[in-house]
Amino acid sequence: MVWQRQHVLGLADFTPEEYQMVLQTSASFQEVLTRRLPKVPTLQGKVVVTLFFEPSTRTRSSFELAAKRLSADVLNFSPGTSSLGKGETLLDTARTFLAMGSDLLIVRHAQAGVPQQLAAEIDRRGSPVGVLNAGDGLHEHPTQGLLDLFTLCSHLDPRRPRLELLQGIKIAIVGDILHSRVARSDIYALVAAGAEVHLAGPPTLLPKDFAQFVPGHTLPVHWQLEPALEGSRFVITLRLQQERMGEFLLPSLQEYHHLFGLTRQRLRLCHPEVRVLHPGPVNRGVELSSEVMEDPGLNLIEQQVTHGVAVRMALLYLMGGGRIPA
Repeated sequence: MVWQRQHVLGLADFTPEEYQMVLQTSASFQEVLTRRLPKVPTLQGKVVVTLFFEPSTRTRSSFELAAKRLSADVLNFSPGTSSLGKGETLLDTARTFLAMGSDLLIVRHAQAGVPQQLAAEIDRRGSPVGVLNAGDGLHEHPTQGLLDLFTLCSHLDPRRPRLELLQGIKIAIVGDILHSRVARSDIYALVAAGAEVHLAGPPTLLPKDFAQFVPGHTLPVHWQLEPALEGSRFVITLRLQQERMGEFLLPSLQEYHHLFGLTRQRLRLCHPEVRVLHPGPVNRGVELSSEVMEDPGLNLIEQQVTHGVAVRMALLYLMGGGRIPA
């Protein structure tokens, strides 16, 4: 099996075979990360550039570590100290890195469509450089969707994570779905896996049209938490993205926690072996109570962070021209 995709800009058009390739390759790199020397020479000589035009801790650090674990050279771009302040355009900045011999561009931007624009320019030039979307506006965050998928499948079968493990399993996505690019990528991945995906959140943060988010599928939408939690095997709760919200979408953070915050008591409605995921950073006491956050028997948050490095290693490896390891 050979990876055919030059760019990874979203999961809307991912095939089951591509998901499976990512899961299989991630499992191989997860094993690499447990070694005494967790490093392989797979991308030695390659140049990976992180173009992050908005703040990030987890995603940027995860990508940088993933690239270094593959022995790539990493260039980090910081807009605050770049020529953007002198009037240079984003496209010209990207062209500069292309001229330096970059092989992969990892792009994060507050505006939706920026990674797609850079990929279109690269395609126009006939360049083999790949673009990986690290989150763009309200569009998608494909690597978070893939690492969430890998975390769920690995929890169910650590030795052989695969898409079919989620077939028919109820999974609730709770919170600020309207502003969440993570929710969009998660929905694509989980629907492709055949999971029973339920959405829950306040009406102002969960429009009814999300029921038809994936063409050909109708997702249950709940404006109360309890129906979504009942029998759920996994619950993915999302950060309230106050930086993207307009005014008056929520009465208060306390009211939100009262109605939609996950507590140990509320999770008793779920499957007896329920596990909670969160993309981070967590607003403690808002989306999750401290008792849920501090209980490794209830949440998979640290596993998500760990798996994020393996999944991003897998994508960089595949996009860098690698084959599925034996």
